[in-house]
Amino acid sequence: MGKPGWIYADPTVRHQTGIKAILQNDDLKVIEAEQRYWGVWNYIAFWLSDAINIATWMVISAIIGNDNVLSWWEAWMCVWFGFFIIGVFTCISGRIGAIYHISFPVIGRASFGIFGSLWPVFNRGVIACIWYGVQAWIGGQCVVICIRAIIPSYNNLPNIFPISSGTNTRDFIGFIIFWSLSNIAIWFPAQKMRHLFTLKAIIVPIAGIFFFIWVVIKSNGIGPILHQLTLTSVKVSSNVRIWTWISAIMSCISSCVSAIVNISDYTRYAIRPSVIYWPQIIIIPVGFAMTCFLGLIIGSSSKVIYGKEIWNPLDLLDTFLNDVPSLITRIGVFLISLSFCLAQLGVNIAANSISAGCDLTAICPKYLNMRRSGYICSIVGLCICPWHLLSNASSFISYLSVYSTFVSAIVGVIFSDYYLVRHEHLEINELFSGSRNGLYYYTYGINWRAYIAYIVGILINMPGFINAIGVSVPSIITKMYQLNFFLGMIVSGGLYYILHKLSPVQTYMKTEKEISNGDDKVISTKYTASSNHIKFTRF
Repeated sequence: MGKPGWIYADPTVRHQTGIKAILQNDDLKVIEAEQRYWGVWNYIAFWLSDAINIATWMVISAIIGNDNVLSWWEAWMCVWFGFFIIGVFTCISGRIGAIYHISFPVIGRASFGIFGSLWPVFNRGVIACIWYGVQAWIGGQCVVICIRAIIPSYNNLPNIFPISSGTNTRDFIGFIIFWSLSNIAIWFPAQKMRHLFTLKAIIVPIAGIFFFIWVVIKSNGIGPILHQLTLTSVKVSSNVRIWTWISAIMSCISSCVSAIVNISDYTRYAIRPSVIYWPQIIIIPVGFAMTCFLGLIIGSSSKVIYGKEIWNPLDLLDTFLNDVPSLITRIGVFLISLSFCLAQLGVNIAANSISAGCDLTAICPKYLNMRRSGYICSIVGLCICPWHLLSNASSFISYLSVYSTFVSAIVGVIFSDYYLVRHEHLEINELFSGSRNGLYYYTYGINWRAYIAYIVGILINMPGFINAIGVSVPSIITKMYQLNFFLGMIVSGGLYYILHKLSPVQTYMKTEKEISNGDDKVISTKYTASSNHIKFTRF
């Protein structure tokens, strides 16, 4: 049975006019039962697909590179802890979409207001477009290695770009090829992309294991690699080690924090709510930890083989091709780099294209759908010239780290609203209503309580972000910023709850009628709910 107040929006939204036209379309409506295809194995494949990519491959190398304070096994434990936390929060967030079968942009209307939700949605959409370009550029590097494995002379392709452009002809062609192929994948509906994720979840792990075996053989066994790993950590005080642990765990959370916000874009396709929990609680930490372990061993093997550390697997494959490779080596490099192309395609579609599609659609649903929005994301990813962003990777990552702060404030408000204020109760029809008397219209369509909590949740972390970009601040602020996700979420969520206690709003629609009972009149509240267009009434 449906939850009290669960009234499905009109599924016939293709020809809406007036205020309805700017609030819903076929991609924003509640997912009907016949379109809920995703089961347990689909979510397992989805998260395996998301975990296996170049960025995850190098997570441990970034942790160990932090002054070599942590040993390799400590860094790996940080990965397990960090991504387990991600798994827990994606379950908490994804539950909303799995129960009500609505996406993040629609869920945000309950807490931020019908029109107030547009800013968090726009914020998420812009970041998705930027990351789409960055991930596509990395995918283009995979294409370059594939071509080099087939045509060695491609590496010496004459460059027609000026040095100041930040790229060259060889790399730009690889990027355009990957970007063009990605546009084909964008055409397919989001609910059918589960087949791509399943394919990636099968092929890419096999390629990763093959890569692992290959480098172990080239290193004359795993012993020399493990010996090399034991030489990395240095002796420090317990206080420094503890904060290094915290920083490492938080870096893992920050690397996947966007999934917490937009996971409902996928859980809304769940055949039932229960199918989302174990795939996220188990597969997220396992998938990311095992990918990181492969990256750790393969990256460390380069020190044994070449006498220098090459943590980026693409650079290592590139090095294999620099030594007048045999035919077997070229075939191996081609197959591995081809699987990395598939890995980048899967993560870019899952984490960026579909997310941007949902977000941009909500901004202008009358003219945009997920497919059109996906192509806008693709075009923006091309126009931002991602090779410029990655030319100074440290600055790029530092500035993007503030995104975790924005996300934490959004998560805090949404969680507080749904679980603490509304006790998991949403009026679905009201989420698509632009009536001034609507439940989620608040003040001119904006919930000022949410925005005050959101802004304070961001401001609490701003001094730490200023330090991250080079401005000196007291050490206590630096330590606070290392906890930026939790700090922003707790502050924004707590303040939102307090503001609702001080200035309460109606949390559900109700109609009251008097029921005659002898000489007494009893007021009974009637909730109307429906699931798959079958009405249920509770008194």
